[in-house]
Amino acid sequence: MRILVTGGAGYIGSHVVKALGEQGHDLLIYDNLSTGHDWAVLYGRLEVGELADTRRLDEVLQAFRPEAVLHFAASIQVEESVREPLRYYRNNVANSLNLLDAMERHDVRNLIYSSTAAVYGIPERMPVDESLPLNPINPYGASKVMMETVLRDIADARENFRYIALRYFNVAGADAGNRIGQAYADATHLITRALKTANGQYPKLSVFGTDYPTPDGTCIRDYIHVDDLADAHIRALNYLVETGKTEIMNCGYGHGFSVREVVDVAKKVTRIDFPVEETERRAGDPPELIADSSKLRRLTGWLPRHDDLEFIIRTAWDWELKYRSLLKGKV
Repeated sequence: MRILVTGGAGYIGSHVVKALGEQGHDLLIYDNLSTGHDWAVLYGRLEVGELADTRRLDEVLQAFRPEAVLHFAASIQVEESVREPLRYYRNNVANSLNLLDAMERHDVRNLIYSSTAAVYGIPERMPVDESLPLNPINPYGASKVMMETVLRDIADARENFRYIALRYFNVAGADAGNRIGQAYADATHLITRALKTANGQYPKLSVFGTDYPTPDGTCIRDYIHVDDLADAHIRALNYLVETGKTEIMNCGYGHGFSVREVVDVAKKVTRIDFPVEETERRAGDPPELIADSSKLRRLTGWLPRHDDLEFIIRTAWDWELKYRSLLKGKV
């Protein structure tokens, strides 16, 4: 299948490109490299470009004629979205509309959309299933809700357009072959932040809140290995093409680990007792966030292969060591 992957040089996108490439798909990756890297594109051809450049989008779609689009290109940092909401609405909404316009002009009918558990805000019950109301508490989550609304309306209006929105929970880990992994300039996710602290890049790891109504007082999250998430994309794409049915599906394992549990496993894997500072809660952090992914499993046959926190952290740590050496020019 000919597949256009926007944002395919980024963390999640590059792992999906790897999985698609291993299956022999014809891939074109469209990325502005603002947070992605050309070395992370292991398969296909990379076109460096902006979604804001509608003329370039038309040229790319006209020449490549994709049968499907996987759309990862977005700004994703929650705290940054609060500081710079206009940037998030411009990139996540306006630029996505440019892509959808181009898809309509070139009769591209299949879309896999990268969404997030942030659309739920602070959920009213656990685990979180797709029927829960959407109540985002930051501009990042709000921008994704806006795009899900747009996609729903387009699908209602056009018989030949169908999509699947995948709502990710906490994505972590790295390619088990240690070829690619997270390479953000300033990581904010807990596991990556912990490993960079162990590696000496940060003086300490902050734990925000120890008085939540959880067994050890810290927040609990559902961590999914990035390779399992990549497999979910492939299965969702196959389902979409085979059935033509629009769907929304959660991506997670259905159970979680507390911040303290993650820190303990990170120290075990790295064998480094890095400094940890317990501090006040952050506004808007739900005590627990666990996915009900039964819909994804039932409809696509998805079964996770890496549902093991130590494996997730070990692959991330192996990559962290390699990437730091790459930055120093040692590899």
